[in-house]
Amino acid sequence: MTPATVTFDALEIGAQGRSGGRTLTEADLSFSCMISGGWHPIHADSEFARGTALGQRILHGSYCLMIATGLAADLPNLGRAVITDLGVRDWRYLQPVFAGDTLYAEVEIIGKRVTSNPARGVLERRIKLVKASGAVAHEGISALLIEREVTTQ
Repeated sequence: MTPATVTFDALEIGAQGRSGGRTLTEADLSFSCMISGGWHPIHADSEFARGTALGQRILHGSYCLMIATGLAADLPNLGRAVITDLGVRDWRYLQPVFAGDTLYAEVEIIGKRVTSNPARGVLERRIKLVKASGAVAHEGISALLIEREVTTQ
């Protein structure tokens, strides 16, 4: 995938891209508790977390999903052709994410189809949230509803 805006019809199955990085901070840990309302001690209590197998607090999985979809938002760069995100499915938490981890989104186009309205298409993307080490922390499928450039003859 190129940084230039691409059209739905020009995209090919298998096209891939990678976002820039985002390093998570202690503020992200606190913010993930605040926005979710989930204050489980594995996220909010350093002393408790130090006594667990992980040895430290972890970010909420749902917060990491939000980070992943944000990092993947312009992969591919469809400009203003995106109508809406249709949802995420099969999202899996594969590894814990900690403050200090730098994350990237890796995106692969895995499917596309024209809807019953030929001016629109659905684009399916596999999103992987990848740590700087290369380990995949989370992954799943996102579907986008896209405007198509339709010419009349």
